[in-house]
Amino acid sequence: MAKIAMVAGEASGDLLGYHLIQELKSLQPEVEIFGIAGPKMMGLGAKSLFPIERLSVRGYLEVLRHLWGLLKLRKQLYKEILKAQPDVFIGIDAPDFNFWLERKLKAKGIATIHYVSPSIWAWRQDRIHKIKRAVSHMLALFPFEPALYQQVGVPVTYIGHPLADALPMEPDVGLAREKLKLKKNHVVIAMLPGSRQSEVTFHAELLLETAIVFDRLMCENGQQVQFLVPLVTRETRDIFTSAWHQLLTQKPDTAIDLQIMFGHAHDAMTAADAVVVASGTATLEAALLKKPMVITYKMSNMSWQLLKRMRLQPYVGLPNILAGEFIVPELLQKEAIPERIGQTLYNLLADKTGLASLQEKYRHIHAQLKQNSAQKAAAVVKQFLQA
Repeated sequence: MAKIAMVAGEASGDLLGYHLIQELKSLQPEVEIFGIAGPKMMGLGAKSLFPIERLSVRGYLEVLRHLWGLLKLRKQLYKEILKAQPDVFIGIDAPDFNFWLERKLKAKGIATIHYVSPSIWAWRQDRIHKIKRAVSHMLALFPFEPALYQQVGVPVTYIGHPLADALPMEPDVGLAREKLKLKKNHVVIAMLPGSRQSEVTFHAELLLETAIVFDRLMCENGQQVQFLVPLVTRETRDIFTSAWHQLLTQKPDTAIDLQIMFGHAHDAMTAADAVVVASGTATLEAALLKKPMVITYKMSNMSWQLLKRMRLQPYVGLPNILAGEFIVPELLQKEAIPERIGQTLYNLLADKTGLASLQEKYRHIHAQLKQNSAQKAAAVVKQFLQA
């Protein structure tokens, strides 16, 4: 029986692993999978040697707090995998954790596949030489990534992006609005301040003030607006709610229609006429949902200066990186001002010709990324199992 070690680091990796295992079992029903798995992967028979929650830490401070435990876990996992002698190891994302494992296992003669390239095209491109020592084969989600690996002799396959496979080419806006019970005849704006507490802390007041600016502009044009703010955790909801209450105390005449939601980010974006979003995977999802957007981001000045030095691209948002041009506006750091974001958003929605052109560019991106990624990933894995 074929034996695969697989490590997913968080919920998104568990979902990728789930679809990969589905495809693998259709190609080769008799396969044993073990490592670190989430509930979806375990539902398909994957055995998790340690809870996935042990790896699901985000942000520098949280990683530092858990560093000793993570290093100890990684060594234990390495010993278990080495003892089991799998045919192949698959690291799903979680590069800081998985590349160490991959390098050690590859040195012992175990083939290693890494699923999801880190953003070497955006910053720290020198990492590619460490990746070469660790990885037998890279599975790349974006079409511009293979060339980077081919230049240094890393075997790579472009498989497309799972989000593009999952989302329809034309989203059902009406269904999403019914599901969320939104008001009729309102312009709907989704505002996504980020998933981390630090991001929400930086963006809460900015987005609230932006909402006030945009609402005023629309009211002057005789239109009503409903704002949706989906937040993933109780902590981020509390941060945003506190900022909202503080703003209402400072500006008691504020009368915008704003709904803070627990989750439902996908539904909120689908239902929206436009999106204001902190940079990240959410920018790609908004593009695949064909939404006009303004990308905005703020961080500490020290972090910003470091990022500027390490950045290799003029763009931050994935839609712009994929298009190779600024198809959506990016207002970052000092340019992230409520008046400017609100006016830019208003101008976007008012430019009907520009919106039509943007839709075509979004469709091109969607078609380019829609590649049946899990099928292609499974085909690569099968080659290693047959080797």
